[in-house]
Amino acid sequence: MEVAVPLLCLAATVLVWGVLWVWDSWERVTRPEQAGLPGGGSRTLLVTAHPDDEAMFFAPTILGLARLRHQVFLLCFSAGNYYNQGEIRKKELLQSCDVLGIPPSNVMIIENRHKEVTGYSERAAFQSQLARAGQGAHPPRGHKGQRCFLEKEPWEETAVDRADTERLCQHGGLLPCCFKGLVPGDSGKRPPAAQQPRDFPDDPDVRWDPERAADVLLQHVEANGITLVVTFDEGGVSGHSNHVALNAAVRTLHAEGKLPKGCLVLTLQSVNLLRKYLYLLDLPCSLLLARDALFVLTQREVAQAQRAMSCHHSQLLWFRRLYVLFSRYMRINSLNFL
Repeated sequence: MEVAVPLLCLAATVLVWGVLWVWDSWERVTRPEQAGLPGGGSRTLLVTAHPDDEAMFFAPTILGLARLRHQVFLLCFSAGNYYNQGEIRKKELLQSCDVLGIPPSNVMIIENRHKEVTGYSERAAFQSQLARAGQGAHPPRGHKGQRCFLEKEPWEETAVDRADTERLCQHGGLLPCCFKGLVPGDSGKRPPAAQQPRDFPDDPDVRWDPERAADVLLQHVEANGITLVVTFDEGGVSGHSNHVALNAAVRTLHAEGKLPKGCLVLTLQSVNLLRKYLYLLDLPCSLLLARDALFVLTQREVAQAQRAMSCHHSQLLWFRRLYVLFSRYMRINSLNFL
């Protein structure tokens, strides 16, 4: 009995200390500012591989950055066309981003299509679109007439005059950079091969070229004045080869010093299978092991993240519904700086 009383007191002390520590840590990670992260007004680029990555894995980061008043951009490297659902998934992505507070003008999707031009030149095809636009027909447009969110693979023949490009853009609500890899302010010529949009198929069996991905990523970082890049770590969370390739791309840019001065890189920490499905029970471990940045959602924000995921109707198979209920990534993101 004499031994039991001190042990109970010690246990009570440890328990109280643990509760206070968790409470203090919770307050720290849910308040607006976090040490080491850029302040309000910063421009952050989230780099994902497929539509639904932003909701399945990065919702806590997106909503946490919203607390910091960051302007978030999304660069998605594929339309998720593995099961020929690319058109559906692009619309779902825009809906999800709207729920998460990312405007369609900040969403960029690299559309991977192999175009075959048969019987006439690229210029003839383009002029045909231009003529139809002038007659009241509508060429492909960005979401609700805003800036284009698709980067189409450049065709294979002669370049189109800049004036024609701009005329079609005015009719269709597109930016000049939507066609043929052109960038605003250029002379109408194709950029170097390294700057052209590349083919990044949604396929776990295809290893994306990190150098090509790095070139495209750098183009978007520079064009949008990005100060913080967020993407997967070397484990890719799920181990998907496309996720891993994006980490390799950003590591290439970081290692070679190609990112603009002051541009930081955060990678989302992959955890083991047990921790991945502990949901909020993983919080103590996350608090203890967090190195650089930790975002934990409030109950209201969790509902917001779940609404975003529910926008991806085509992907909500039974196992993904379980994922939404039990995965820590729907509530907790721990990230590390490169």
